[in-house]
Amino acid sequence: MQRKILRKQLVCLALVLVFISTVSLGAEAGELYVHFIDVGQGDSVLIQTPTGTNVLVDAGVTKSGRESVVPYLKKLGIKHLDLVVMTHPHFDHIGGLVPVIEAYSVGRILADGQIHTTKTYEELLQLILQKEIPFSLARTQGQLTVQGLDEVAILNPKEPMLKGLNNNSVVLWFRHGQVTFLLTGDIEKEAEARIVAEEELPRAKVLKVAHHGSNTSSIPQFIEAVAPEYAVIQVGAGNSYGHPNAETLQTLEKVGAEVGRTDLDGTVIVISDGTSYRVVKEK
Repeated sequence: MQRKILRKQLVCLALVLVFISTVSLGAEAGELYVHFIDVGQGDSVLIQTPTGTNVLVDAGVTKSGRESVVPYLKKLGIKHLDLVVMTHPHFDHIGGLVPVIEAYSVGRILADGQIHTTKTYEELLQLILQKEIPFSLARTQGQLTVQGLDEVAILNPKEPMLKGLNNNSVVLWFRHGQVTFLLTGDIEKEAEARIVAEEELPRAKVLKVAHHGSNTSSIPQFIEAVAPEYAVIQVGAGNSYGHPNAETLQTLEKVGAEVGRTDLDGTVIVISDGTSYRVVKEK
């Protein structure tokens, strides 16, 4: 019995060491690294391009930013963030950006620009103003260039804005060679339906599932149009919302998508060489 326990412990230790070594290699490997950081019930995605550009999309709640995101960035040896994307002003997405921006210099901010009067959001905007960080609005007509990515498209928000903060989340599609990604923020059914109806929605091999896998999102038409091979759900273990919803998981299963979950897998890293990709999980 003791030998079995010891063997399991050694296997776990080996897996942890592999994960740490993979993370620490980061952008040095000349590949694209997309880190879906485990921040509990919230979103945070770090994009490291082959040219060394660092893009952070959201950072969970304030505690997650301070205790998870900032230490993670430091572990990677990151000194500067070229771009920070604020998908929408809900606390579980932008709260953690306060400690991040306090700790790091930032080249520019891209945001949805919706009005929200929480103390955290006001503090974040004041911090951006104080540090004189260039700030621009994300709109579907706008152009976005990120060094090291072959193509970037803003698919949402679009004028006229839809009802609800979630529906006007910044949605980014980007391509590295033949490998494509779609980050959806917390968009819900209305935004998904509009994107499918009004835009030529490009397929994505890797999808960040909208709104933590809630049944308010991931309508079949949207998931079928995206046709993901791999889907990441950023969600907290044992959350009170029942995320991810069984209906969402079934929709992803029907298109044949493999699913990674931060509540089960910890931080999930997708690494692309431009032709293919591989997935590394923390747990």
